[in-house]
Amino acid sequence: MSSIAAADNSNANKSRSKLLLSSRDWDTLVTDRSKLRKENTTLSRGGISERRVHTRVGTYHTDRSRRDVYGNSEFGESSEDDDEQDDQLLDRTRQDQTDLPSEYWQIQRLVKYLKGGNPTATVIALSSIRDFNLSMDICQLAIRDAGGLEVLANLLETDNLDCKIGSLHILKEISKNPTIRRNIADLGGLQTMIALLDEPEKELKCLAAENIAHVAKFKRARKVVRQNGGIKRLVGLLETASPNAYGSMTHYSQNDIAKNVEVARAGALALWSLSRSDRNKQAMERAGVIPLLAKLLKSSNETMLIPVGGIIEECAVDPVYRTAIRGMIPDLVKNLQSNNAELQKHCASAIFKCAEDKEIRALVRKHMGLRPLHDLLQQTDNKALLAAATGAIWKCAISRENIAQFQQFRTLDTLVQMLNNQPEEVLVNVVGAIAECAKEADNRTLIRKANGISFLVNLLTGTNQGLLVNTCHALRQCSEEPESIAMIDRLDGVRLLWSLLKNPNPRVQAAASWAISPCVKNIKDSGEMVRSFVGGLELIVSLLKSKDVEVLASVCAAIAEIARDEENLAVITDHGVVKLLSNLVTRNEDILRRYLAEAIAECCKWGNNRQTFGDNEAVAPLVKYLKSSDPNVHRSTAKALHQLSKNPMNCVTMHEAGVVRLLMEMVGSKDEVLQENAAICISYIRRLALANEKSRNG
Repeated sequence: MSSIAAADNSNANKSRSKLLLSSRDWDTLVTDRSKLRKENTTLSRGGISERRVHTRVGTYHTDRSRRDVYGNSEFGESSEDDDEQDDQLLDRTRQDQTDLPSEYWQIQRLVKYLKGGNPTATVIALSSIRDFNLSMDICQLAIRDAGGLEVLANLLETDNLDCKIGSLHILKEISKNPTIRRNIADLGGLQTMIALLDEPEKELKCLAAENIAHVAKFKRARKVVRQNGGIKRLVGLLETASPNAYGSMTHYSQNDIAKNVEVARAGALALWSLSRSDRNKQAMERAGVIPLLAKLLKSSNETMLIPVGGIIEECAVDPVYRTAIRGMIPDLVKNLQSNNAELQKHCASAIFKCAEDKEIRALVRKHMGLRPLHDLLQQTDNKALLAAATGAIWKCAISRENIAQFQQFRTLDTLVQMLNNQPEEVLVNVVGAIAECAKEADNRTLIRKANGISFLVNLLTGTNQGLLVNTCHALRQCSEEPESIAMIDRLDGVRLLWSLLKNPNPRVQAAASWAISPCVKNIKDSGEMVRSFVGGLELIVSLLKSKDVEVLASVCAAIAEIARDEENLAVITDHGVVKLLSNLVTRNEDILRRYLAEAIAECCKWGNNRQTFGDNEAVAPLVKYLKSSDPNVHRSTAKALHQLSKNPMNCVTMHEAGVVRLLMEMVGSKDEVLQENAAICISYIRRLALANEKSRNG
């Protein structure tokens, strides 16, 4: 039995030895000099001992104090770190691996050869490691546990080109892992990669840029690249693909041109990762990236266009880039018709982010970009592309001229059908587009007939803040049509809108209030309906204490409609609406002034409210509203002053504030409502003056 056991152990040891060999025969490769590069370069090993990293097989500890060099935070970052939760990914993987596969031990053996100091053995070990599937977590773990990251980072500082290239190839694959890229940054690998961008060897520059693209996925790494001059170098790489970079390209072979394009593509990938930071966007602009992006966007190379489109998409929110994008619209529209879905997504998303600019919306229409956006709605399986396309349609529909074209394409029919079977990131944009299209009366009818009202009301029960805001805007527009408002009422839509006033998000509160206003105005017997909402009137009056201007304006608009019902006016008066409205009269925002004056005008029609407004010193500040440049403010203010002037003491206050001269100018207005209210107010003041004069004269 002992001899059998010994034989089994011998066979097991032989099997283990075979497993530890890479896909190449290690001993044969080491001794076969005819297949090796005959170099006597000695690798620089000094850096290893100087790094503050301690390694042993199976364990890898990094001195995290190096982070103090970079700082722990960076102001001006436009995006949060997406991979924080993945910091312990490899550690969890290792814990889960009770039986480590053979690849783990093979890679650990090869990492030992990397530390041997022989250039030839190092190159072979690098090549052998590359034979493994480095996208597997266990292979990445094996490299890290054996101290391979430190060795790979040090190899980048050697004079051996093959070692640098081999190391970069491996780092490029494993740096896709969130934890690995943080380890690389802790080791100072980014600074070395930035230095490699100055090397003459194009493959080296290309690999260094690709590694930076992977590592710079988190905030601290992006900051390191900027602070070490990486952005200017990377922008310089984009010039290699330009025909004017080195004079005429006729002096270059097709191979050289292809290499130049590949270097530029790698630089664009890195800049794409870096552009998530606001400060990096500014640094890129100062480095001259904008004209280079415009040139590269004309390329026919899709692998180049994708990162260029990604940069433009990220930077489209910046005002400086947005201005420059106006000149890129023809190329963005052209690429919307590409067969590459990712490129289409970037171009559509760029238009989405900058189409709030009126000129850009006009340019998209001018260059026939609306039809390709409509056609992208057929890509129902690609949700990211669908979200970008619907977002672009939403923003383009802000212009009435664009809505007319979408009507020709029957875009609204497609959008309404998408209301019941799309994820929220798509629905937000779909509903936003419907809200803009619903500003046209014909489109409101179309939405109702396509059962869009029912879909929209159902969306009011969700929790997505952006979706709730857009849904309220859509229902606000639809409620202007009698048939649609009847359907909203029947589906209990007004109650759902009212419930959104309890939402803590001011944007949702404002959107709900804006929608409630036309509902109360257009629903038959709306006064009784409003009173049926338990605590509803108290809730909406309490929102007059909000600090948000949009909330205040929308609530004032709603109160102006609610107060038209006498019973409701009595109730909100008891809830202190007069005092709360009076507290707002000193505000300077015209949108608030307009609806505040409307609310005051309606609330004056109950009891002693006119006198109470005067007692709360709300009259004199209203006179200043007539100096506004907004004619809508003039109109609503004249209504309020008309109602307030029915109280004698308010007339005295107005006269002392100089209202007569201002109202005299309003009497000559072409707006009949403004004319009438201004004239009546003057008449009340004049009557009071005559009465006083008569009493003095006996």
